[in-house]
Amino acid sequence: MDTLGKLFGSQARVKILRLFLLNPLEAFDVPTIADKSKVSPAETRREITLLKKVGFLADKSYFKEVPPKRGSKKAATKKRVQGVQLKPGFSLLVPLKNLVISETPLNRDEISRRFKTVGRVKLLVLSGIFIDAPEARVDVLIVGDNLKKRAIETVLKSIEAEVGKELSYGALETADFLYRVSVYDKFVRDILDFRHDTILDKIGVE
Repeated sequence: MDTLGKLFGSQARVKILRLFLLNPLEAFDVPTIADKSKVSPAETRREITLLKKVGFLADKSYFKEVPPKRGSKKAATKKRVQGVQLKPGFSLLVPLKNLVISETPLNRDEISRRFKTVGRVKLLVLSGIFIDAPEARVDVLIVGDNLKKRAIETVLKSIEAEVGKELSYGALETADFLYRVSVYDKFVRDILDFRHDTILDKIGVE
């Protein structure tokens, strides 16, 4: 449990707070909140009830996309569901956001450890949400050999649950990355030439 989890008495509450503070215009229903925050549905319902009572969340109906049943050729449909949304007029919104967002839920070593399962990682760069640079091309750049896309996405989802925001990323094999560096590829240069945080570098690109 991180520092905020101890202060608030609930790690689940901190995850849900982050989700809404970083997605202030979005409405989510209980299953979506539970999935994004990696919190059980029962605990999610308890936290939502509390956060509604204090005025942090308000009821909001919205249209949710429903994927077709497996094997069906029908297109996805939308249905109206009852969810909740951040209440803009919440009196402690600014100080709460400053407190919750400023506390990094995962340190560099933990992030690096989680990516050990995705292949032979040679370079791991953080940007975007991790350094408060919303204009950045990606939040995470992974470079290595035999990278596994499904494993990368699994790790990203686990991190998203902690930080409260969907992450954008780039994954490149080492040879492709080095070629892009040699030709001053715009995607790579837009990451390396601007503010970023390198937490692993076995290539020596910096």
